[in-house]
Amino acid sequence: MKKSNWKFILILGVVVVLLLAGANWYAITFNDWRLVAPMDFETYEFLPGDLPMWVAILLVNLYVIYLMVLLIRTVIANKRRLAKTKTTRKLDPRLGLLGFAGFFGCLGFWTYSAFHQVYPFIFFSFFGFFGFFYEGKMSDTLMDERFEENRVRADAAAHRVTQIMVFLTLLLVSRGALLGNLEYTLIAVLIVLSLTFAADLFLSEYLLYRYDHEDQLDESGED
Repeated sequence: MKKSNWKFILILGVVVVLLLAGANWYAITFNDWRLVAPMDFETYEFLPGDLPMWVAILLVNLYVIYLMVLLIRTVIANKRRLAKTKTTRKLDPRLGLLGFAGFFGCLGFWTYSAFHQVYPFIFFSFFGFFGFFYEGKMSDTLMDERFEENRVRADAAAHRVTQIMVFLTLLLVSRGALLGNLEYTLIAVLIVLSLTFAADLFLSEYLLYRYDHEDQLDESGED
């Protein structure tokens, strides 16, 4: 993906966050906390003052969908390119800053209390984008036999960590509803699964970089 496209994604994300913050400020200051504080939507009636918040919520949803589609397209394109070039993709390490998008997952606590919506918790999976920092440091690396062996080692180690996370989550859930509430249990599982996905993405890139770097140090030491 071109550098200009990444800048557009970052700028668009900042704009969406600012619009959401502005809508919250408007609702708190001029609209009696409507759609910010928990509401009974069975008796909800639309008021013109609710429009900024609904627009902000719609933009957040569209941005999430856009990111998901973009991620899928990027993965497919990279697989095709790697099959031809046999080198890792060229990536700016600063793209690791996209990992901070994972903090958007904290919005889930607000959307759950206000709308009983839990989808923002999937943003916690974006913490995995911190792995772009280490992937960027290995741009244009020849994927020789040693590199492939290190990749297998890194993926295996990352998978072991995530398997442990999932297993511990299953142990917790199997003991019954969390705090006596099935909805809290669903939220806990969703958060842990999102963090598990993030951990797998990050660790696979971090460990691959570490293993490859250690091999290079060993070779230079032997020389």
